[in-house]
Order: sequence, then C-alpha cells, then structure tokens
Amino acid sequence: MELDMHNGYKGVIPLNHHPDFSELGYQVITELGRNREGGRITYLANVLNSNQQVVIKEFCFARASADLSGVKAYEREIKILQQLNHSRIPHYVDCFEIPGIFYMVQEYKNAPSLGLKRSFHPEEIKQIALSILEILVYLQKQVPSIIHRDIKPENILVDEQLNAYLVDFGLARIPGAKIALSSFVAGTPGFMPPEEQFGHSLTEASDLYSLGATLICLLTNTRSAEIGKLIDDNYRFNFQKLVPYINPRFRSWLMRMVERNRKRRYANAAVALKALQPIQVVGTATAIDTLVSTIKPRKRATVLGLATVVTLAAVGGTLMSCQPGDAVRQLLEARECQGFNLSSICQEQTGH
Repeated sequence: MELDMHNGYKGVIPLNHHPDFSELGYQVITELGRNREGGRITYLANVLNSNQQVVIKEFCFARASADLSGVKAYEREIKILQQLNHSRIPHYVDCFEIPGIFYMVQEYKNAPSLGLKRSFHPEEIKQIALSILEILVYLQKQVPSIIHRDIKPENILVDEQLNAYLVDFGLARIPGAKIALSSFVAGTPGFMPPEEQFGHSLTEASDLYSLGATLICLLTNTRSAEIGKLIDDNYRFNFQKLVPYINPRFRSWLMRMVERNRKRRYANAAVALKALQPIQVVGTATAIDTLVSTIKPRKRATVLGLATVVTLAAVGGTLMSCQPGDAVRQLLEARECQGFNLSSICQEQTGH
C-alpha cells in the first residue's frame, strides 16, 4: 500500500522531552498516554498556524520487539481510516517516520477514555451502548463491512453529552477472515469473542461480544484488567448479583450480546440496536420478564409459546376460575416451570 508520509523525517527527539515536530507543522502540547509494552506513546499537539488540535501516536518498533507484521498493522489501520467518514470515528490526518519509529496523526476528540475510572448511571450506559452500536452499524454497512476486533473501554471515548467515539482500528478485519492462532496476543483477554480465540471466522456478531463485555464492566465498575472476576469457570459472564437493580430485560439483552456461541447473539449491530432501544434499563419487571430472563436461550421459545397460549386462553374465557393475573400464575405453575429448574421463581411468583 502506498502511504502519503514524510519518509526519512530527520527530527530530533530530545531525551526526557517531547519530540519536536515543528518542521512538519505540529507542536506537541502534552503526553496523553503511554503503553510501554506495546512501545506506544500518544501526544496531544497543535497544528501550527491554526486552531486545530491533533493526536500523534508514536509506535516505537525498536522498543516493542515488533516486526514487519507490526508495521503492516498500522498500514492497515491507516487504509481503513482513510475510507471512513463518520463524525464519531476520529479522522486520519497524516503519518511520518524516523528510523525505528512510526507516527500517525489523527483528529483530536475532547473526550476521555472509558479506560479511566468513571462511573455512569445505568441509563447513561444505555446511551453509550446506543452510540457505539450506531458506529458499528455504519462499519457493517461498508463494502466489505468492517469488524473492529478490539472494542474495550480503553478504545471508547465518551464526551459530556454521552457521545461515544471509537478509536484504534489497528486490528480491524472484514467478516469471514480467519485469525491465526499466533495472533492471540493481538486482542484483549476477556473482551475477545470465543471464535477469535480459537481462530474461527469472524462475523458481524463478533464485535457485539466485545461491546457487551465492555458494558458489563461499566455496569459493575470493573476495570478492564479485572474482567476475569466477572467470568465463571464455564467461561461465561456472571455479574447478575452485582447489579440486582437492573431490569431483567436489559440483563437478558446483555447476556445475549456475550453468548459464547456467536449464532445465539444478535446477528449484527442493527438488530442489537433495534432490540435495545425500547428497553428500560432500571425498573421492575413483569413475572414473564423475570421468568424468561433466567432461562437459557434455547428454552425461551418454549416458555414464551406457553405464555402466549395461556394468555390467549384467558382472553377467550376458556380458563376456568381465572381471575385477573391468573394467566401468569398458571404459566408459572405449569410443569415446564419445574422442568427449567425454576422452582424458587415459581414459589416467589405463585406463593406455592
């Protein structure tokens, strides 16, 4: 790929000081972040003779034990960013290099990362989810569609109006691409969908798993590095007791986002977005909501079908001795309830 970069830039990086990019038209203001293991440093800079601010990402291959594959990753990120035009994906601006160090310049968004310790009300977390899903819908409408592959709190910026921005497209792929087992370290443990961990083909549902894991971290005030505390011995998320005030419908939506089997997740971002929009995050649930949210997805259809039959029968007056609310009671007293190991819920809802 041909890159429009300032090859052979001879700028000097003084020891213990910010690099001097004045010859290229940038003045570094401050350091925004540092990843020593990855050999990456991020700077905030002014564009000289303008009011524009940019982010300059430094990739030091000499310090990061990186090889040609690392260089290709940043070339791929630039190629993807050049074809995107979304207000909540920072635009690519420029790139340049010096021996052993590569720099990429992007639009600056005045919004902190979710990787910082921040607390949000559950309804605010829903707004963040909707905002990210809108970006994913845009990415999945591209031809070919784009899978981000590294959605996590550190790669999501959120401003004061709860607008979310998605950054770091260095691992992005197209659907159907298989991931080599040797690239495990490329993703982030706990946020990678199972299909990626085992080198299977990615789908438009792959990013949904990572987003679901991110939202669960926000709801439970869990740092990314501690996400393992939310995953049980069966490698499934187990966080329900930490957020008892969450509406079961929202909890059910989240659990479908992080289904280990990608075929049981929402098919794509558009479907997940539509499903989330009408859900109230905090609030009481009906008996049906409570029942359905505790059942594994494969068995929900059976219970919902049973609920429909009971409800229709109640409306038609064919249920004997039914008083208002008895339709739900008869549903919960049915054999299926016991068959799903929900005796505690049956007792709670029916009093039997």
